[in-house]
Amino acid sequence: MPVAQLLLLACLVWGLEARRAQLQKANDPSGRCQYTFSVASPSESSCPEQSQATSAIQDLQRDSSAQRADLESTKARLSSLEGVLHQLALGQAAGPSQTHEGLQRELGTLRREREQLETKTRELEVAYNNLLRDKSALEEEKRRLEEENADLAQRLESRSQEAERLRKGQCPQAHSSSQDVPPSSREVSKWNVETVNFQELKSELTEVPASRILKESPSGHPENEEGDPGCGELVWVGEPLTLRRAETIAGKYGVWMRDPEPAYPHTLETTWRIDTVGTDIRQVFEYDRVPQFLQGYPSKVHVLPRPLESTGAVVYRGSLYFQGAESRTLVRYELTTEAVKAEKELPGAGYHGQFPYSWGGYTDIDLAVDETGLWVIYSTQGAKGAIVLSRLNPESLALEQTWETNIRKQSVANAFLICGRLYTVSSYSSPDATVNFAYDTATGRSKALSVPFKNRYKYSSMVDYNPLEKKLFAWDNFNMVTYDIRLSKM
Repeated sequence: MPVAQLLLLACLVWGLEARRAQLQKANDPSGRCQYTFSVASPSESSCPEQSQATSAIQDLQRDSSAQRADLESTKARLSSLEGVLHQLALGQAAGPSQTHEGLQRELGTLRREREQLETKTRELEVAYNNLLRDKSALEEEKRRLEEENADLAQRLESRSQEAERLRKGQCPQAHSSSQDVPPSSREVSKWNVETVNFQELKSELTEVPASRILKESPSGHPENEEGDPGCGELVWVGEPLTLRRAETIAGKYGVWMRDPEPAYPHTLETTWRIDTVGTDIRQVFEYDRVPQFLQGYPSKVHVLPRPLESTGAVVYRGSLYFQGAESRTLVRYELTTEAVKAEKELPGAGYHGQFPYSWGGYTDIDLAVDETGLWVIYSTQGAKGAIVLSRLNPESLALEQTWETNIRKQSVANAFLICGRLYTVSSYSSPDATVNFAYDTATGRSKALSVPFKNRYKYSSMVDYNPLEKKLFAWDNFNMVTYDIRLSKM
């Protein structure tokens, strides 16, 4: 130990000094043995006086006390140093483990903070993407409304001019040859092909009395002549029955449908719905039972491999048929296998706003189903905007037969087929619209009608016919509705 070493050093020093001492031994007067030490002074040549000796002794005593105090202080400092060294030795033994544990805790805290920051970042990115989609949808809606407003202003001006001409007896005469229009439909076709609004104006002025083509039942509702439940001409459309309402802005426009010839595992109750506001429409909601549809609980959601366009989709024989976005391509998507089974380009068809219905919405190509099969309603440059009607092969989408009508597509709000006859609706927003034209593919003739049609919510973006239920399905400003119909025997 350091203290022992210091004492040993003091002893050695004392031993060196002791070499200069002399030891004498003799008996005292009483006979006792005495030992006498003689030490030569290192600095004095002669012995001092008594007073000086006393002073020297006192000095030696003071020096001894000071040295003793220094020694005690040194011992205390050595003890303190030994304690510090002991603590340091213990710290070196236990320090690495404690330090490692502390670093691990700090690292774990940093990792948790980083995960929290990453989670917040992902949430912000999702919210930002949602905002971008909502912004895109709103901008698209704004642009469409601006276009619609401009179109309505132009149509209002044109109709005012046409009304003025009608009051003056200056109705435009048809310039079409007999080859273009069947003889029985020439009266309907006495309008200028280039004047978009005259057809709609004439449809509102021309009325066909219902008493000529139907009988009234005791309840006041028309019924088919002789109770014939089969095909005939549309003579009555009932009040709309609202089934449910879309929950979000994406459901302002949409399409909903049931398969008139369902394929297993789907049934007559299975319902499909598509919200069509947006730029990347891929989700198709499937409801196994009618209550699920009414309550808004889908049993399945299909995600299409490519986006669809507008509200022209239909379901037929287990497949969803739709128009690919920004294209004239027709697509058959099999619902059971969730795979595309056929694609076909519709030759010359206008798309993405070239020949839509009067409400817009890129409704250039509209698919339909009736008792006779699968149809597509569209127009081409060659038809100069008039409705072209083609029957499709449900498997390959090949065109089986095509008819060109004399009904301008942009002057009507919607169209549907019943028993091979094309019917058009005069307005998508007027509460008291009409089914204003019919075109019979069996005869190639068209005629004007005036069958009342109610747009209860003043924005019908889809009207389709279900040949199994004998009802019209419609999407009117977020609302999914049905209409009962009556047909007369031809």
